Amino acid sequence: VIINCDNFSEDGTKDAFMKTKTEVPKIYISTPKGVNGKGNNLKNLFKKAMELKAQAILIVDADLKSITPQWIKNLGEPLFLGYGFVAPLYIRHKLDGTITNNIAYPLTRALYGRRVRQPIGGDFGFSGEMAEYFLKFPLWNEEVAHFGIDIWMTTVAMNTNLPICQTFMGGPKTHKPKDPSADLGPMFREVVGTIFTLMDIYSPFWKRVKWSKPTSIFGFGLGETELPPPVNVNMELLYKKFKDGFKNYQDSWASILSEDVYRKLLEVKELNESFFDFPNYIWAKVLFDYAVAFKNNKGKRDELLNSLVPLYYGKVYSYALRVDDMTTKQAEEYIEEMCYIFEENKPYLIERWDRS
Repeated sequence: VIINCDNFSEDGTKDAFMKTKTEVPKIYISTPKGVNGKGNNLKNLFKKAMELKAQAILIVDADLKSITPQWIKNLGEPLFLGYGFVAPLYIRHKLDGTITNNIAYPLTRALYGRRVRQPIGGDFGFSGEMAEYFLKFPLWNEEVAHFGIDIWMTTVAMNTNLPICQTFMGGPKTHKPKDPSADLGPMFREVVGTIFTLMDIYSPFWKRVKWSKPTSIFGFGLGETELPPPVNVNMELLYKKFKDGFKNYQDSWASILSEDVYRKLLEVKELNESFFDFPNYIWAKVLFDYAVAFKNNKGKRDELLNSLVPLYYGKVYSYALRVDDMTTKQAEEYIEEMCYIFEENKPYLIERWDRS
């Protein structure tokens, strides 16, 4: 069965979906008028999966342009081999997915010890048992109901007893890439806020985890030569937004960050635009300090996450400079090095977490 999970669209989505000829039945589900958010859509899907007693559920992003029948096979087949959750592996442009590359992947890998390269990839497979687990999980807030849902599913899946794997999708992901310098809207707060909230829930587990291990990979790379579409980045705007952050948030940073990290940040600020470098070990400690501050500031979390955004822009600017002349493979190797640095500095997080 094919299910369209909608937010009461008024653009003819339902008619277009239901009138499309298919070989299998179709079901249209919508949130009530005025209720939006990807997470709310998927909660409806979890409920429908339970109702249908589904063995395998696959979800794909609505803005995909590169989906093929092979994607469905690759996401679905592992679920019939005993896996409970399947995350995608595909080629992405080195400047696409900067929240994934600089926050979601290195942070979740260091925390939970599982290497899931696309934890907010948007295209996943999961079993009926996992859908039931998602539906019963106690944390469900506004962030999870919106853009926090992908990292929520991946993190919750990592912390169940059900096997998880990654699967080669057989081609690059082509969707609507976004300039990393563009306004992030609520997405940044919802994704990062969900990561930090789950850290509090799972702290007894992740504090025991040392280093990471590979996650099973289903299928194999086919040596695809097809390249993902380019991503345009306004470098000047990224740098400006980082520097402007000092006007608005310098006092906040001084209180959130440890003394050593804050001092290093001031050194980074003085670097010439062409030779700018936001070191990975400092970036890891910035995120660790913010996670601790998030845990301790339940009332002002939106303000806290807003103050992280200019630092993120600075890191993305540094990352874009660094990978500018690299191939996709070389950029991947650089990201792997960054992940190792996150893992190496995890004792700093644990010490700060326990002391706060």
